Amino acid sequence: MDAVLFDVDDTLYDQREPFERAFRQLFGETYEIDMERLFALSRKYSDEAFEHSQSGQMTMDEMYIYRISKALKEFDIQISDEDALKFQEFYAGYQKQISVSEVIKEMLTFCRDRVPIGVITNGPSGHQWEKIETLGLGEWFLDEVIFVSGDVGTAKPDEKIFWYACDKMKLQDAEVWYVGDSYRNDVEGAKSAGLYSIWMNRRNHPYPVSGVRPDYCVGSEEELYRLLQKLL
Repeated sequence: MDAVLFDVDDTLYDQREPFERAFRQLFGETYEIDMERLFALSRKYSDEAFEHSQSGQMTMDEMYIYRISKALKEFDIQISDEDALKFQEFYAGYQKQISVSEVIKEMLTFCRDRVPIGVITNGPSGHQWEKIETLGLGEWFLDEVIFVSGDVGTAKPDEKIFWYACDKMKLQDAEVWYVGDSYRNDVEGAKSAGLYSIWMNRRNHPYPVSGVRPDYCVGSEEELYRLLQKLL
C-alpha cells in the first residue's frame, strides 16, 4: 500500500446519527419505523438523485424531496414536499454538529504518518467543505489532497475523479487504496479506476449482484483500523 484515499460520508463519520435526529425532530414518535432500513433506503435514493442533479435533470431541492420521500414510500408513508424540505433543513443543521470518533482520529494519524492520504467525496462544493471543516479533517488532510466532485466537475463512480486525484497527488504508478461505504460509487468506482478497494459496510448490507468485489470488507471503524494496520 503506497497511499490510501477516503470517502467522507458514512465512512469517516456515522451519517445515520444526524439523519435520525432530524427525523425525530420533525416527526417525533409519529411513525414506528426501522431507522436503519430507512437510512439505507435514503442513501440509495440519494445516490440516484445525485446523478440526476449532476446532469441537470434535478435541482438540489428536488433531490432532497426525492430521496426522503421515496424512502418513506417504501414504508407506505407519504409526506408533503414541504415536510421533505423541512427534514432536509433539520438534517443539514445536525450535520453541523458531526464529529469523527477517537478511533477514526487514531486511524488517520496512523495512516498519515506512513503513506500519503487524501479524500474523494461527492457533493456540492460548499456543502462538502462545510462538513470537512466541521469534522476537523484539516488536521490530517491538506486542502490540496481533498477532492470534492462539485469542484472537480465529475463524481464517483466515474473513474475520472479517481484518476484526477491520483494525478494531482502524483500517485499514477502507486498502489493506491480507496475506502468508502457506497458499493456503486466507492467499490465499483475505485475498482474501475484500477485502485484497490475497502468497503466500509457499517450497515451490514449484502453484496450486490454485481460481479465487482472489494479487496476487503469491514463492518466497523475498529475493524477498518485493524485492517489498515495490517496492510501498512
